[in-house]
Amino acid sequence: MNQKIVICDDEQEILDITQMILEDEGFEVIAVIDSTLVEDIIERERPDLLLIDLWMPRLAGNEVISALRKNATIQEIPVIVISASRDGKQIAYASGADDFLEKPYDIDALVEVVRKRIA
Repeated sequence: MNQKIVICDDEQEILDITQMILEDEGFEVIAVIDSTLVEDIIERERPDLLLIDLWMPRLAGNEVISALRKNATIQEIPVIVISASRDGKQIAYASGADDFLEKPYDIDALVEVVRKRIA
């Protein structure tokens, strides 16, 4: 069975590219453009990893991560934040993220950090 990854970004192009890269690496990918749906999808799908952008309308990535970390049934899921924000790294780690990638990210770096966190 393939390892499952949920990716959440409010930019469709980034979602599509990231999904394509990870599917080419053999992962099952669930792409979510609306961050308010992430927690429910994670509870239902039980993915091996969450890859999420920080700055999104309605519910920011760090708010999603904080909610996940308070939810006992899914709080252990590894989370990687991807962001173009200058303060992104600090915000990501402060909210409970396990790793951080700066946008635009290098494809090899993305695959490497995903494999490391899923291992």
